[in-house]
Amino acid sequence: QVVELLECIPPLLLLLLAWGLDHALVGLLSTIQQHSFVQYSFHSSHHLAVHVMGTSLMAQLLRSTIGALNSSSDTELETSNFACLPQPRSMTRQQYVDSFVPLAVLVLLCLLQAYAYRLRRVIASFYFPKQEKSRVLYLYNKLLRQRHCFVRLQRERIARRVRRYPAVGTVLLEWCCRRWPRLRR
Repeated sequence: QVVELLECIPPLLLLLLAWGLDHALVGLLSTIQQHSFVQYSFHSSHHLAVHVMGTSLMAQLLRSTIGALNSSSDTELETSNFACLPQPRSMTRQQYVDSFVPLAVLVLLCLLQAYAYRLRRVIASFYFPKQEKSRVLYLYNKLLRQRHCFVRLQRERIARRVRRYPAVGTVLLEWCCRRWPRLRR
């Protein structure tokens, strides 16, 4: 069960990293949007007028030719970089919930897995009671053997220490006998 829960940590870290990156990028792009707005205003006016004086043929010819060049234009242009600026949108609360729910379900299933294993054993014991009884007896006897081996191992360890440090062993033995009178044999 612990292994399955440990396997849920990388997706959780990935989810937290995605949330953190979302928050950081939205903040960064919002700052860029607020401080990078530029608006240009361009105004220009152009007036060309050629005045030809006189009444001669050449003056009339120049008036008709250069007179076509007389022009006037006024230009006003306003533009901005608003269309080029980022328009950041943070994840909505629903998107956060939608990304968290599968991970929560995964963790819940990991926790419920132990109960599913117990239920599997209960169902098997219902259909096969003799095997269940032999399994329980085997586990009980194994537990008794482990306890017996543990006690024997501890006695051997204490005996080794007593042989190595005789003075400490005697003091320890006297203290144990006072504490647990049943040990006096």
